[in-house]
Amino acid sequence: MKSPDNDSPDRQAIKARFIAERGYWRPWAEVMLDVNPHFLARYASYAGHPARTGPLSPKQVELIYVGLDASATHLFAAGLRTHMEKALQAGARAAEILDVLHLVATQGLDSVYQAIEVLAEEIAGSGLAAAGDDSGATPDTNPDVAGATGAAGAAVIGVPADLLERIGRLPLPASPRAVALLARIDPGFLPVLLDFLEHGRPDDGLAPADARLVEVALFACFTGFDRQAVRHRIRAAVAAGCAPAAILQAIQLGAHLSVHGTALGADILSDLRG
Repeated sequence: MKSPDNDSPDRQAIKARFIAERGYWRPWAEVMLDVNPHFLARYASYAGHPARTGPLSPKQVELIYVGLDASATHLFAAGLRTHMEKALQAGARAAEILDVLHLVATQGLDSVYQAIEVLAEEIAGSGLAAAGDDSGATPDTNPDVAGATGAAGAAVIGVPADLLERIGRLPLPASPRAVALLARIDPGFLPVLLDFLEHGRPDDGLAPADARLVEVALFACFTGFDRQAVRHRIRAAVAAGCAPAAILQAIQLGAHLSVHGTALGADILSDLRG
């Protein structure tokens, strides 16, 4: 048997609480309020919990949401506008928002690094390396180039020392084998890639720790989850001084993006019901 409060939900109280927790009210929420107000009441508490209880400031939370909604794995314009506006209201500068968007633009590179690693493995296994492409012979040491630069050296990695130094400073989340193959087959790509990663950001953008938290959120979110990439970004966040609670909050903030599917369904249901 349902409890009395479930039998007679106070819809206006639910609406007020939802707006207080989430900061918006849209047509889909009105549909849910009419048909299933209990969803909204529980969702407000669930979705609002990480932002309300974690150590990140409102500005940091909103910048993470900007990254999640802008990501090519989501592209949710309504949420992006809402959270970008809230980020500005929370004190975010335009340069910080543009820095988040720069991180969004680089998100696809991790798949490229991993795919090149597979290509290098296949070249080595097929015997093509013996025909003059020795990139497949690069040893599998540390999976991050930054961890391999000291031991492997420029001669083994197959890239100029100045580029190797820049790769180590980033650090680039690509294996030595992948970088070696890339440098050998397409030597012009690494310089332009590093230029974009290092200098494509706006001046006076995000603090390093904030940038690492945005990256953690991007790769931990179900819309673009990448276990290898998120592990690398968590390590980078720890190195930047982020506390475990802050990293956890960045991870949690991505969970309820799935409600956008609920919103889509509620809008269609509303149309069908006339």
